[in-house]
Amino acid sequence: MDMAMDAQALNTFLARDFAQVASQYRVESAAPDRLVARLLVGDQHLRPGGTVSGPSIFALADVAIYCAILSRIGPVALAVTTNASIDFMRKPEAGRDLLAECRILKLGRSLAVAEALIFSEGAAQPVARCSMTYSIPPKKPENSAL
Repeated sequence: MDMAMDAQALNTFLARDFAQVASQYRVESAAPDRLVARLLVGDQHLRPGGTVSGPSIFALADVAIYCAILSRIGPVALAVTTNASIDFMRKPEAGRDLLAECRILKLGRSLAVAEALIFSEGAAQPVARCSMTYSIPPKKPENSAL
């Protein structure tokens, strides 16, 4: 299956349709079997003690998995998370961006299941693991009236 969107197309889509996240997240690479996304860690992502907050890690996983799905199905802005589970395994390293390595486990017509491993840039061990299920809206018939 040819990819519907590459990294550049995904970043353009985020900038156009999700400007609130485009300045913080970037798709680094997109291949049929793996997508890598980056959280550009800033002060707004930190919690007391200088570590990246759990909500920031979760948001990276959500953006990355969403983009992994779009890389396969194309720009479907209304695909939504319907289930999520995250395990926080170790403290992110201070002063480093976070990278999410995603893979799609199942891609159906109406549901997609994917997982992401989150790493501090340059670290070998993941800081978190996340699995998510997304609902994909049905395609409208091309001849349907608005």
